[in-house]
Amino acid sequence: MQRVRVSSFQSPISKMTLSPQFGLAEIQSSLLDPSLELELSNRGERLIPGLPDDVALQCLLRVPVDKHSTCKAVCKRWYSLFGSKEHFFTRRKEFSFHDQWLFVFAHHKCTGKLEWKVLDLTQFSWHTIPAMPCKDEVCPQGFRCVSIPHEGVLFVCGGVASDVDCPLNLVLKYEVCKNHWTVMTKMITARSFFASGIIDGMVYVAGGNSRDMVELNSAEVLDPNKGTWRSVANMGTNIASYDAAVLNGKLLVTEGWYWPFYVVPRGQVYDPITDNWENMATGLREGWTGSSVVMYEHLFVVTEHERTKLKVYDNETDSWCTVEGPPLPEQICKPFCVDCWDNRIYVVGRNLHLAVGHISSPCPRGSSTKRCRFSVHWQVVDAPESLSELTPSSAKVLFA
Repeated sequence: MQRVRVSSFQSPISKMTLSPQFGLAEIQSSLLDPSLELELSNRGERLIPGLPDDVALQCLLRVPVDKHSTCKAVCKRWYSLFGSKEHFFTRRKEFSFHDQWLFVFAHHKCTGKLEWKVLDLTQFSWHTIPAMPCKDEVCPQGFRCVSIPHEGVLFVCGGVASDVDCPLNLVLKYEVCKNHWTVMTKMITARSFFASGIIDGMVYVAGGNSRDMVELNSAEVLDPNKGTWRSVANMGTNIASYDAAVLNGKLLVTEGWYWPFYVVPRGQVYDPITDNWENMATGLREGWTGSSVVMYEHLFVVTEHERTKLKVYDNETDSWCTVEGPPLPEQICKPFCVDCWDNRIYVVGRNLHLAVGHISSPCPRGSSTKRCRFSVHWQVVDAPESLSELTPSSAKVLFA
């Protein structure tokens, strides 16, 4: 198992604010004017002397975020490029640069303050983004977060006001290229502890708790382009969701389980094509004992019991198989949250320590083996001491 020590140095992503008493705000504004960059270019002032600007830009757009403050001091053109995160990431998008960033929604275990921390998965450095525009007295676990990774977009929905135990219909949108939160149209129904997922770019939410902790059976969908919600078919039963996943174009919702199993967990599956819900297969719902991700068109679960092993669901036999390899590293303490990309699964535990699970490729096509076998090996990334008071609620991979 490989361990990586992360530097405790942090550089904020949010925009720098300058004191007006020194008259620097106007200077900064003029230096960030796009027309100035064009004017300097026309004068022959190169981004990097001796290199064409298109080549130089390819180099500079790869500079890590924590080095931007230093780079701004080089010259006016560098200040223009590195002085605005929106401008920098917009230019990266134009050049089709896509680096992975892990966005972690966490709360301080003593103050309860909500925070978003961002881990650059290339440089393994932590950063911050602006605070969400929501009230302070909220339960972090009541929110649901979904993302569209390649668009660099994150949605935060619902929640519950902990001071009055009242569910919320809040919807917030964060865009990496703008480093900015937008308040979207509210959900039709206020809900907390519900299921959520993105199918074909549409945001689906279902079930959850309403006022007085009454479970819901309603569901709705958001069209992010239009910014409008509409109702879809009600679920077959009232469910407050423990976990959810999107597999083969369908939304899988599990009620969850209690240890030991005092009650049999319920589960529902939604097909957006037919706008219909059906009961989840018995083996699938009874073996779903942890937090899920979808990789290789298979549902994986990081179990919260069973020695915290990783397991995968076999649709043909309606059963779960243990993934070969060691259990989740002991440094990753519950509660934890998970996400994945490509062949890696990211598990963020208490104090924001991270385990990266490298999943082996499944059986090649044409193999005589009917059931694909997977294996995992873990890499641990220790978070800096400054994050030791944080507990994660959600983690999402975005590209920027």
